[in-house]
Amino acid sequence: MTQAKPSVVIVGRPNVGKSTLFNRLVGQRRSIVTDEPGITRDRIYGTANWRGRTFEVVDTGGLLPDEKAAIPREVLRQARMAIEAAAQLVLVTDARAGITPLDAELARLLRKTGKPLAIAANKVDTTRQEPLAAAFYELSDAVFPVSAEHGLGVDDLLDHITRDFGREAEEEAAAAEPLVNVAIIGRPNVGKSTLLNRLAGAERAIVAPEPGTTRDAVDMLVHRGEHSYRFIDTAGIRRKGKTKLVAEKLSVVMARKHLERADVALLVVDASEGVTSGDANIAGYAEKSGRSVILVLNKWDLALQLAAKKDKEKSNPRRLLADYEELVRARFKFLDYAPVVFVSALTGERTDKLFGLIDRVAEARRRRISTGELNRWLSDVDLDRGTSPAARKVKIYYVTQASSSPPMFVLFTNQAHRLHFSYERFLENQLRERFDFLGTPVRFVQRVKKREPRRRSLNGSPARRR
Repeated sequence: MTQAKPSVVIVGRPNVGKSTLFNRLVGQRRSIVTDEPGITRDRIYGTANWRGRTFEVVDTGGLLPDEKAAIPREVLRQARMAIEAAAQLVLVTDARAGITPLDAELARLLRKTGKPLAIAANKVDTTRQEPLAAAFYELSDAVFPVSAEHGLGVDDLLDHITRDFGREAEEEAAAAEPLVNVAIIGRPNVGKSTLLNRLAGAERAIVAPEPGTTRDAVDMLVHRGEHSYRFIDTAGIRRKGKTKLVAEKLSVVMARKHLERADVALLVVDASEGVTSGDANIAGYAEKSGRSVILVLNKWDLALQLAAKKDKEKSNPRRLLADYEELVRARFKFLDYAPVVFVSALTGERTDKLFGLIDRVAEARRRRISTGELNRWLSDVDLDRGTSPAARKVKIYYVTQASSSPPMFVLFTNQAHRLHFSYERFLENQLRERFDFLGTPVRFVQRVKKREPRRRSLNGSPARRR
């Protein structure tokens, strides 16, 4: 197990530029940034490197210490959990607004933790505005005028907060075992954050009855035995017509973007409601993106209760599960390779099965098959079975694997135009039957085999065959 990287936690009141600074430090647009306050709610994690020092950066939601509402209270609780594990705290303020009572209160609370505290006086976009940061020396001895948007002054801030960090973390990170990146996707309020908390074994994401609680992707690194996983809890994806706030629209866009960071997607469906058109649309996003997919039917305990109320004789759970899986397969015909698992994230029922499935699906996604083995498989396939009587007979001369993640195979054939989709499906089924690509899509690329040039005689005319 590698040593944990030092953690830098970014805190502050709403709308002072915490997420903009976070994105600047990690070098990518990881957190959603808009003018609307209260976008970030959960802890957002990223990795940064400065002058050979690798460290973890944590973006927290805007803090309102005296707020009694449920979600702001949860934001504060999440921030406190991050602060407890921090090696360095960065309080972001708005230099143009000066010290507000909330800035002073947050600085007081942070100093009580005994953690090193630096003030990032943000929105100093020119050197002429740097004197605006002077007032913040009342809150800390380490004050840095910065422009998170333009990068001004961020170098000095990084030099300060990383001065005591060791350089060996980068070497250890490079030697660490590969992670399996797992995106948790689905409609709002199907239990994605509850599932993340269950898999992580901790209250990592904010969970509330109202839909749309998660607005940005929440990362969680989980070690289990010899395997490591990065779970990415994404915002609920809904149709464009259903999104009204700018934050909601951005969260849907970012959820699809974060899906592309993953190797495996856990598509969470509310089993008590059944499969909806929204679920099918999200499944289409996952399939088109080339992610491996596991279908997770959540709230199975509630589905059983509802079924028992409808049937006075109480339906047999095993029979109900088999019937339900048949319905799921019918709605997700294009994901017939994806395994289905029925769980209750709330009670933990069957959630342990997910780790084994993720391992199998990730292994299948990375699998490479030698050209020799592929062509031995091809010689055993009755290619005529996949061709309709009216179609031109297809000849596949040989096949080779071009890449993995997901597996892609190159077919050298006698046809310039693409094979019919039904023929590709026939080949895919035959391939899966032999090599078991559980949960992962399979792609085919077609090439026309070049004909060998005819031999010519010494006088230039085509040589006659004897």
